[in-house]
Order: sequence, then C-alpha cells, then structure tokens
Amino acid sequence: MEQITSLQNHFLVAMPCLDDEYFSRSVTYVLEHNENGAMGIVINQASSMTFRELIAQTDNSANIDEDKIDKIVVCGGPVNQDRGFILHSNQTGWNSSMQLNSEIMVTTSKDILSVIGNSRGPARSIIALGYAGWEPGQLEQELQDNAWLTLQADHDILFDTPIHKKWQAAVNKLGVDVWQLTQQSGHA
Repeated sequence: MEQITSLQNHFLVAMPCLDDEYFSRSVTYVLEHNENGAMGIVINQASSMTFRELIAQTDNSANIDEDKIDKIVVCGGPVNQDRGFILHSNQTGWNSSMQLNSEIMVTTSKDILSVIGNSRGPARSIIALGYAGWEPGQLEQELQDNAWLTLQADHDILFDTPIHKKWQAAVNKLGVDVWQLTQQSGHA
C-alpha cells in the first residue's frame, strides 16, 4: 500500500455512501496520524448529553454563564465514549493538554470544564465524548475505498459553523458536488 503523508490537522469528510451510525455525514478532525494509526474527533454529531448534565456530573460548583449552559456536547466517536476531549483555541494551564497546531489544542483533564462555560475559558471550544480510532493502515485503506474526502482543517468550520451545517460547509470548501461522486474508483 502506498504511504500517504500525515493527515493530522485535516478533516475527514464522510462520503455520502458511508452509512455507519457514527460516521454518516460526519466531519472528523484528525488529532494524530502516524505509523501507529490515527485518532480523530467527530465534530458534527450531537450527543444526548448536554453541557448542563456534564457539568452537573463533573463540577457542579462551576460558574457557567447562562448563555453557555446549553452548549452542545458532540459524540467524538465510538471509542471510549465515557472519556472527554476538549478541542479549543490556544489557552495553556490545564493538567492534560496537547498543542495540535499554532491555534488548536486538545485537553483531556476535567479542570478545563469549570471555565469552558465562562469568560475565563478558551475563546473557542468543542466538547466531545469519545473519539474515532484507526489501526495502522486502516484509515489508508478506507481512503482507498473512497469512504472519506480530506481537506486541511478550517478553524471557522471547526469552531464557528453550526453543528448541523459542518458537513455541507466542508463539502462546499472542497468545491465538489459529492452527490455526483461514485463509490467506485479508478485505479490505472
């Protein structure tokens, strides 16, 4: 199989033919992609848990602004759905954070939750439960099978586009009409 370059800081945009319960019309932000596999967060599938419920379970003394209490929590993927991941704009000082690029970090420690809902938190954030994971070579095979389109991550789509419009916004950024695409690929 041909080696592809890392898709870290890219979006995986599900093709219309991908009808998996977690990935149908999904946009996944790739956190890591290397010889050990890949890890990403689905950014456009709403969870049944609300931010209000999450805060009540983790830090009910948190000071949350009323306009942020109904923030959407997304289903980040089918793996470890009891584990939280916060994608956010640069802001250091949390117990477990990793810099993904010059503008985006991921934090997995609960200490950030108490400020996500007020002015002390990062300016932009996505709260996810669970993640998507691929074994070595699995994502590359799915790309060859035409399950995904890829594009460089766009911060506006990531943080500012409403959840129900992210897939179409990513497709539009690609400049293709995905409904005209076929699942069959040509290999010369």
